[in-house]
Amino acid sequence: MRFKKQKRHRKTVRFFCVCFSFRQPFKVLCDGTFVHHLLHNDLTPADKALSNCLSAPVKLFTTSCVLAELKKLGAAQSASFQAARKLAIARCDHEKVVSADACIAEVIGENNSEHFFVATQDADLRKKLQKVPNVPLIFGLRNALFLEQPSKFQRDFVKSSEEKRLHLTEKEYKALEKRTTSVSANADEEDSGDEEGLGHHNPGLQPHDTRNYSGKERDVKDRVRFKRKKAKGPNPLSVKKKKGHENLNRASGKEVKGDDGNGENKRKRKRSRRGKTVAGAD
Repeated sequence: MRFKKQKRHRKTVRFFCVCFSFRQPFKVLCDGTFVHHLLHNDLTPADKALSNCLSAPVKLFTTSCVLAELKKLGAAQSASFQAARKLAIARCDHEKVVSADACIAEVIGENNSEHFFVATQDADLRKKLQKVPNVPLIFGLRNALFLEQPSKFQRDFVKSSEEKRLHLTEKEYKALEKRTTSVSANADEEDSGDEEGLGHHNPGLQPHDTRNYSGKERDVKDRVRFKRKKAKGPNPLSVKKKKGHENLNRASGKEVKGDDGNGENKRKRKRSRRGKTVAGAD
């Protein structure tokens, strides 16, 4: 179940990053109800809990109106007030203190130029911010944090904006029409000048006719020519060496001499006796 939730959160984060250019570290705008929920369910430190939810580093913000509202609640929300004071302050430019939900709605505006994630437990505020195209919402449920999926209004807004980008705007269409008319007028003037013999001949701009030339003269190859692989000889190391003609003749001569039946051509071995003298030699 946890894996499915993380996968769903990553898909939602990717939607806002691709369609509305959200970048890390993500900025999270927290109200008093969300800070109280974090402390009550022991989801501390808050930046670590939110970074685990978004699978990315985060930076937490609140507003001066939210701090003033927590301070008015007295001792019951003193811990939440002390925790909220440690967060960065987002500029709201209110001379008089307003309610937290009105302050956050005004900081977000119509297009959320600061690219804030809004973390709140106020259901009415979340419902109101779902009508703003690029506002991702975070809320807590017991000891877990959830990132709301894009609303139908946000998905329809992205779809319509993509369709608009595929078509020319009215300003672009007028500029293109003006350009095409000027180009066509210049082309008509050049054609009329050529017919009357008043046109300027510029050989450098004329296309070069290559139909009467062969491919070799133009240095152009009409087809891609591949080099054919020729058959190579066998590996010289795996081939037996050839016997010379002289060796073959000698071998054949020996065989002929040995074939005589009388044995006249056979060589006789003579034994020499060393150290012995023949009697009667004197």
